[in-house]
Amino acid sequence: MNFEDILYEVKDGVAWITINRPEKMNAFRGTTCDEIIRALNKAGYDRNVGCIVLAGAGDKAFCTGGDQSAHDGNYDGRGTIGLPMEELHTAIRDVPKPVIARVQGFAIGGGNVLCTICDLTIVSEKAIMGQVGPKMGSVDPGYGTAFLARVVGEKKAREIWYLNKRYSGQEAVEMGLANICVPHDKLDETVQEWAQTICQRSPTALAIAKRSFNMDTAHQAGIAGLGMYALKLYYDTDESREGVNALKEKRAPEFRKFAK
Repeated sequence: MNFEDILYEVKDGVAWITINRPEKMNAFRGTTCDEIIRALNKAGYDRNVGCIVLAGAGDKAFCTGGDQSAHDGNYDGRGTIGLPMEELHTAIRDVPKPVIARVQGFAIGGGNVLCTICDLTIVSEKAIMGQVGPKMGSVDPGYGTAFLARVVGEKKAREIWYLNKRYSGQEAVEMGLANICVPHDKLDETVQEWAQTICQRSPTALAIAKRSFNMDTAHQAGIAGLGMYALKLYYDTDESREGVNALKEKRAPEFRKFAK
């Protein structure tokens, strides 16, 4: 398969899907999302693959969410908001194999949501995680909020979204957002070790277990679908555009003057 924005490689039964936009801090655009979906489907139904790793190229970022340079009231791809986020999130959840997020740096915004949705998250001591939506005139009104509350608890999820603080890898482990935090130079070794262990397990048992876990929050797909339509309406407002404009102009946003 030919890809523009990602790298795809299978090593010892582990499929590595790497967002390859380090110059953009691995922020995703429409093409990126489409390619990750294709790669997940390829790996998910390849009998030679037992586990999937989702990673970001370079040393600075796992993923920093939607590419703001491709966002002016709408992103550059397909889907409700110009990004097929519902499909991407569903693909991670529905692929019948465990997906491990490998986090070596920033996992911010939509990148943080990907970490939340992946089955397992392994971070290095250099990982920095958090949400930025309300600072940028955006929000994830689906798995990024509702499912996050299941993962880290209601109070912590609200803190993450309302205050937009940044958290270390160890703090992510302590709140339940990550499984383990390891020295930076041990990250790939640990990810490969966990992935190889998964590859030794019964694929059918793992697929059943994953579907069973997902059933408890399956209704959140409906919340996400409805939320994306609300988000589209929000993106069409001056209040939302103020976030991107302020970023471009290197100033603090003034959301309240546009709020109705």
